[in-house]
Amino acid sequence: MAKAQLKVHTENILPIIKKWLYSEKEIFLRELVSNACDALHKCRILREEEGIAISDEELKIEIRIDKEKKQLIISDSGIGMTDEEVEKYIAQVAFSGAEEFLDKYKTQKEGESIIGHFGLGFYSAYMVAKKVSLETLSYKGGNAVSWSCEGGTEYEIDAGSRATRGTDIILDIDSENEEYLEDGKIRSILQQYCAFLPFPIHLNGELINGKDPLWLKAPSACTEEEYLQFYRSLYPMDADPLFWIHLNIDYPFNLKGILYFPKVHRKYDWSQSNIKLFCNRVFVSDNCKDLLPDYLMALKGAIDSPDIPLNVSRSYLQMDKTVRQLATHIAKKVADKLSSLYISDKETFVKYWPDVELIVKLGILQDEKFYEKAKDFLIWRNLKDEWTTIEEYIERNKEKNKVFYTIDDKQSSHFLDLYKEKNIEVIYTSSPIDTTVLSHLERKKAPLEIQRIDGEIDASILDTSREKTALDENGKTEATKLSELIASKLSKAQVQVEAKSLASDSLHGFLLVDEDTRRMKEYLAISQQTMPFPLPDKKTFVVNTNNSLITALPKINDQDPELASDLIAQLYELTLLSQRELEPSQIADFITRSHRVLEKFAVGK
Repeated sequence: MAKAQLKVHTENILPIIKKWLYSEKEIFLRELVSNACDALHKCRILREEEGIAISDEELKIEIRIDKEKKQLIISDSGIGMTDEEVEKYIAQVAFSGAEEFLDKYKTQKEGESIIGHFGLGFYSAYMVAKKVSLETLSYKGGNAVSWSCEGGTEYEIDAGSRATRGTDIILDIDSENEEYLEDGKIRSILQQYCAFLPFPIHLNGELINGKDPLWLKAPSACTEEEYLQFYRSLYPMDADPLFWIHLNIDYPFNLKGILYFPKVHRKYDWSQSNIKLFCNRVFVSDNCKDLLPDYLMALKGAIDSPDIPLNVSRSYLQMDKTVRQLATHIAKKVADKLSSLYISDKETFVKYWPDVELIVKLGILQDEKFYEKAKDFLIWRNLKDEWTTIEEYIERNKEKNKVFYTIDDKQSSHFLDLYKEKNIEVIYTSSPIDTTVLSHLERKKAPLEIQRIDGEIDASILDTSREKTALDENGKTEATKLSELIASKLSKAQVQVEAKSLASDSLHGFLLVDEDTRRMKEYLAISQQTMPFPLPDKKTFVVNTNNSLITALPKINDQDPELASDLIAQLYELTLLSQRELEPSQIADFITRSHRVLEKFAVGK
């Protein structure tokens, strides 16, 4: 069996770096400034390890634009390089000096701040430059070194002209990329990618950065105003957030950051990530989709971690076990924060609820561990305008083992009167996904039944003492005759009619819709799916034998059958309208009939 070594041709590598490795050309500046930052970090390490006299004031990065020469120059006062180091680190593609340096100086604290790993960042300069030159002088002394390359496999190295410790990188910008000679363009790139780097960065003499990111401070040392100012710096056009979570994790991975709960509108795009991702204070991406569960996509803020696995160009995340662990840990922190707020300040939690409820409800549906915590702060408003959890509801209504709900009080107030009079607790739903959430809770808490008030005839809303049970000569009760009359006038095959003795006299009736069928329809509407076969559309029109209008129908029918038909149709469609079941195509007939009935009564008077 023969063995051989792979051969790498550098003449093929540079075109790949130039055209395909980086997603955006502007990343070249981030890479070069990051390298300069590493060189400054190494000075600090040498100061600690070898006692070299270097002050913090000396450590800085200068960026200059020379439009006349069409050059962009990035200068640092870092450790610089000898001619041997230039040959080793610059002339060898994909050879990183950062890891070798850290192997020599095992200073974990500083090691976390070293940015470079792959040794490719320097060559990103060729995305915009036709020639790259380097002037450097090592902290060790000796001669300065000059190196230059026009993007091929040949380079020139000679004695340099730099007189002080550090490195200049000179980019001769090609004609297709002269936008990178504009002050505004370079400034915006630096502000996006390098605003939080720990060393001063000057552009043509003006300081670009200056503040440390707030996530580096201990949460106990941060004020509310500092959190708000930091949010405004990240999202200057946004309204202030509701509250925030300060992350400070050092085991089993290193991660710092601040996550904000913004005001969430109903049309929010839940597939879009808003978290800004940093690696050692260098901006990487504003898409952390894989780092957060889907239900937390609405959160905003910043996360910084040296442990996050990035692709070679450091442009986006690579999925692995660490990313999944981070996502799980962040979700736990969010659940803990919400739970703590609910327990310590329920009034504030309720105030925030309209903006966080979708996050909580989606989390309950998507994440079992989140559900276990969130079920204790998943709240619903009831008829008494109180906020309650399902667990608290069950505790108050042990004898039923049933939860009643309705869509809202405005649309169902006529029907809710029955439940109010009987002092039966009913909760309101408000979100499009509430039906799915309630189905999920029902499965979790079986045999608990969660029932919409128009989903069945509960014994609690009946008045059995006034049932019309007397039989006529044909063996029919008054209730039976009423239901048969109304059914014959409606002439709707999909609608059954039942006459019941309801506890409230004011309600003429209501429509029963099968709970399972309704839930399926609502689920299909939310998920934008269609059934391969039509769902059953059976409805039951329950009329009240204690309502004066209903009981007058037989007499009206004897005197004016046409008017009786109109009244029955009108009562039925009024019921549909009040329960949001009336189709738009039915409205025109409803209005025409309304006028006809009113005219008859007006003439009759």
